Parts: sequence; structure tokens; C-alpha cells
Amino acid sequence: MGIETGTVMLSIIGPEVVLVLAALGIMMTDLFVKSDSEQPFLMWIGFVGMLGALAVSASFWGKEAAYGFYGMVVADNFSAFFTTLFLIAGGLTLLMSSGYVRAQGIAAGEYYTLTLFATTGMVLMAQSTDLIMLFLGLEVLSVSLYVLAGMAQDSTRSAESSLKYFMLGAFSTGFLLYGIALLYGACGSTRLADIGSVLAQKQILREPMLLAGMGLLLTGFGFKIAMAPFHRWAPDVYEGAPTPITGFMSVGVKAAAFAALLRVFAGSLAALSPHWKELLWIGSVLTMTIGNVAALRQTNIKRMLAYSSIAHAGYILIGVVAGGSAGTGAVLYYLLVYTLMNIGAFAVVITIEQKGEKNLNLSAYAGIGSRHLALGAAMAVFMFSLAGIPPFSGFMGKFYIFSAAVKEGYIGLTIIAVLNSLVSVYYYLRVTVMMFMQEPESGAEEAAVFFHPALAGVLLIAIFFTVQMGLFPSSYLQFAQDSIKMFL
Repeated sequence: MGIETGTVMLSIIGPEVVLVLAALGIMMTDLFVKSDSEQPFLMWIGFVGMLGALAVSASFWGKEAAYGFYGMVVADNFSAFFTTLFLIAGGLTLLMSSGYVRAQGIAAGEYYTLTLFATTGMVLMAQSTDLIMLFLGLEVLSVSLYVLAGMAQDSTRSAESSLKYFMLGAFSTGFLLYGIALLYGACGSTRLADIGSVLAQKQILREPMLLAGMGLLLTGFGFKIAMAPFHRWAPDVYEGAPTPITGFMSVGVKAAAFAALLRVFAGSLAALSPHWKELLWIGSVLTMTIGNVAALRQTNIKRMLAYSSIAHAGYILIGVVAGGSAGTGAVLYYLLVYTLMNIGAFAVVITIEQKGEKNLNLSAYAGIGSRHLALGAAMAVFMFSLAGIPPFSGFMGKFYIFSAAVKEGYIGLTIIAVLNSLVSVYYYLRVTVMMFMQEPESGAEEAAVFFHPALAGVLLIAIFFTVQMGLFPSSYLQFAQDSIKMFL
């Protein structure tokens, strides 16, 4: 592996450069924006930046892995896949934020700038081949989200969300850094390739410092993917944050953490897989069970989707435990489908939500489907897909994950996952039943619906791919499997 210099180094982090330039453009333009009617222009600057970064990332696809910054970052199929996923999540978040930011009185310039910086951190995490660079990307992502979670200045819940997310991040950072230090002490390097080479020497696999470092790294990642028992405050954070940011965190942060988890554990720490697979097996069962059972009791739509997100992290962990081409490919496919269907569900929530955190209780959804058929049908598609009902993409995601687990002999884990999936059908269908089969309680005010052209575009995109990826999944699965050849 040669050391790249000059423009070659900058081209490897091309997506990050484009995103940062777009963020700086928003900051400068915001100085001259005088009225609320001009705020959407800031969003479009960010969206164009997302498209530019996507074009740069696409140029990496199918080419030999290129390393830069002394081997600390790489441009390969794996990073290109996750960069595409992050930019899809970030772009859709910007679109569905346009009307929301104005309606909620949120400072648009800071909001869109921080969203771009958070996406930059995600991309850097996916490209990192050194634990220090991985930590840097994680911090760029985390610091941006600490502020974004508290952007609704008139809401005490938003302030609480920001504080709790900061405290969660501080804990996860401490565990992660201590784990990095112990791995450095055991292997003499923070580069993933060097760590993998050292682990090829079988005599050190039982070294306590190495195993402790692995456990601390797993704990740090566990906080970020909301794996039980590190999920405790995640629903509070999701509930209090501005709704578009809740959707963004539920898919983007989770995908970034899984990208790092796969590159570190399935790549460099593969020799220790007998140890960390046992931990992830237990974590998967706890995460999906706690997430689904807790979601049954929720009456707030954002908290319900928060616990749902925790449960889906448990399903994705099954693919990590299964490993191999089938398991790892299924993880990437599931993350892609989950991003689209979950962003779509939050887009519906934004459509119904009103200023002051109104219409977030499930009771506000009574009769919405009867009065607004298209909106009710959209939510039904997302709920059915999240529940894993065919022919939607969520079903195919679970099918590939469970099939890979069965193939690798994890029959018990698969049975537990199927039972959990059946439990989830209740609370997903409950939303659909309320929208189409119940009317608002007597004397209750009917929930108003807020339509915005950009928000409608998000719904159409999410519906199309949620259905299309369920009916024709093979090309998307192939895209995912072509991204993981580095692990095979």
C-alpha cells in the first residue's frame, strides 16, 4: 500500500470536502438571508452539496481501493456504499426539514450546516482505516447531533434530549478511547490493517489487554447503535429532538456505527470472532426483545418508533453474528431498506405534527386515513414494511438476515427473532388501525395536516423504493454484496 500525496489524498476524501464546502456556503449565505421566505434557499444549497458528494462517491465504485493520509482513510466499494446511504438519509432529511424548520421557528442556517457536518462525520467513519481517524469522524458526527437535538429552543424536551445525548456520547467516547488505548498497547498500532496482522499471530489472542480492548470498543459502538443494555436514554433523545433529526439519527447514526463495527470487528478483529460473536448474540436477543416489548406500551409515535429502532438494531446484529457473504451482505441491504422506510415514517409524523409538539400521541392519528387517504396509505406502507409483511422491502430485509443466520447454524437466534418480529406486528398495525378504523374521540380536535412540496417528494421517494426494493431486491442485494468483498 503506497502513501498517497497531494491531490490524490484530497480526492479520496472528496465527499467530505464537498459537504464541508456546502456547509460553509450555507453559513456565508445565511448572513444575507433577511426573511423566512428565503430560508428554503439554504436548504437547496445543502441538498446540491449532498448530490455533489454523491457524484464524487459514485466515482469510487468498482475501482481498486485507494488509500490516503498515510493509510488512515480509504476509498473503496464498502465506503462508497455507506456514503451513498448517508447521503440518501441526509438529503431526504434536508428535504423534509424545509417547511418544518420554518413552522417550528428553528434557526435554518445553523440547522442545515450542522446536518451537513453530521453527514461528513458519518462518511469519515465509513472511510476510516485507523482507529484515531474513526474516533475523529465519530466526534464530528456526535458534536453536530448534540446541538441539532436541542435546536427546538422553545421546547424543554429538546433541551433534555440534547443534554442526555451529550452524556451518552461522553460515556461512549470514554469506553471507545480506552478500548483504542488498550488495543494500541497490545498491538502497537491503531491502524486496522496492522492490528489484523498482529492478530494473525495466534499466541496473543488470549492476552487480557487485547480482550479488554475489544470489549470496550464493543461497548462504545453499543451506545451508538442503541444495543441493550446501552439503549436506556435513546428513546428520550429521539422523543425530544426535532422530528427530522430524530429520523436522521435513527438511520444515519445507526448505519455509521454499523459501518465502523463491520470494518473493525469483521475485518481487523475477525480472529477474535468466537469471543465477540457470543457477546453480540446476547446483545441481539436483549436488544430486539426489549425494543419490541417496550414499543407495545408507547402512546407517543416518536417513542414508539424509537423503541422500534432499537428492535431493528437487534435484527441487524443477527447478520453481524452470522457473518460471511450472506450475513454481512444482508446487513448492508437491511440498513438501506431501513433507511428509506423509517425516513418515510418520520415524514408522515412531520406532516401531522404541529408546533409545540402537538399531535405526537397516537390518538391524534385517529381518522387521518379516512380524511387523507394518500397519507394514510403511505403510513400503512411504511408500517407494513417495518413489521416485515410481504411484499415490502422490510420483509426481504428480514428474510435475508434470518436466512443467513440459519445457514450458519444460529437456529435458536433466528426463532427468537421471528417471535420478536411477530410481536412487532401489533404496534405497527395499531397505527394503521387508528388511521383507518377509528374516529377522533368526541370533543377532540381533529389533527390538521401540513403538506409541503419537498415533504411530499420525500414520501413519494420513500414509498417507491420501499415497494420496489421488496418486489425486485436482487440488484440491491448484489450492490450490498459487491461492497463487502474486502471481508471475504
